[in-house]
Amino acid sequence: MEKTVYIRLRHRIQVHPNDVITIDKIALVVGDKGLTEKLRQLFIHKIKPSDKNMVVIDVMHVLKEIHKFDHLIDVQTIGSSQTIVEIVYEKKKLSPILFLAVWILLFIGSGLAIMNFHEDVSMQQVHQRIHKIVTGNSNDQPLLLQIPYSIGLGLGMVLFFNHLFKKKINEEPSPLEVEIFNYQLDLDKYVAMNENKENLNNVDNDRK
Repeated sequence: MEKTVYIRLRHRIQVHPNDVITIDKIALVVGDKGLTEKLRQLFIHKIKPSDKNMVVIDVMHVLKEIHKFDHLIDVQTIGSSQTIVEIVYEKKKLSPILFLAVWILLFIGSGLAIMNFHEDVSMQQVHQRIHKIVTGNSNDQPLLLQIPYSIGLGLGMVLFFNHLFKKKINEEPSPLEVEIFNYQLDLDKYVAMNENKENLNNVDNDRK
């Protein structure tokens, strides 16, 4: 008797070294309750040191394991054909002195970048000219404009990145988060394509 189950692979998951990956971890399985509970526990892969940081699990490998369990099962796949498994290793604690040094370097570097930009566009002369137009008086240091401008620059950066320290201002993603998301998608696509190329090369070598 033919039994039908529906499988949708997750796009990306995170595991730890020596973890055992079962179907339940990488896919959503829908079908007969008793059958799907057994399928979710099927072994797919065990994380090894040779896996390094990432492993790509193809849907064909999942189908192979399911048909080993029961060749009469009709598997209908939906969505992505691969799951990228990211192996998360224990992070080393960063020295407070090193963290402070990096923070100071970044602070000085960003400050110099803003100062150089303002120098390139002659921001001080622009403020002086605006001050003269508005008030009719010349002033080499128009603090009336420079102070609000500096405060607005800082507030603008907070709003742009949508973060105040570790707290998000609202649920809307910032442009930086969107760029990181797009970069992650491109990276995942590259990893998946590269894995397929290596698998094809291995198959060709085995045939030879």
